[in-house]
Amino acid sequence: MNTLIKVIEVEEILTIIPLLTKLNSKTPLEILKERVIEMSKNTNYECIGLYVNQKLVGISGLWYTTRHYIGKSAEPDHVIIDESTRGQGLGKQFFNWINNHVKNKGCEAIELNAYSGNTKSHKFYYNEGYDIYGFHFLKVLRADKKFY
Repeated sequence: MNTLIKVIEVEEILTIIPLLTKLNSKTPLEILKERVIEMSKNTNYECIGLYVNQKLVGISGLWYTTRHYIGKSAEPDHVIIDESTRGQGLGKQFFNWINNHVKNKGCEAIELNAYSGNTKSHKFYYNEGYDIYGFHFLKVLRADKKFY
């Protein structure tokens, strides 16, 4: 198995859509594409791709910020490893790469959110040394009040 982990260039950002739709099936495709393009233009965002035999099988966005309580940090977002490749140690390899990557950028911490019902990810993050420090709250301000 030949693996490669790298930053996905802005010009290639839409290659993440097939994986992203497995994670986010509620957002209409055109809106999802627009949002991904807009995100990719932010200077505090980059998307990392995990490739196996040249096929994209994992993604994680990384948001960079500085927080008063921990300093410069990165937040992995929309993390997914394709179901067909799970259980092969790729998630651990992916996060080891991310850890080194953000540390080399001067980050002092990594923070992330996981859906409360995604217990497999909770176990993974615990095993990777993450602790729970709070809850993530969301208030939709759009008139339709829908989450998409």
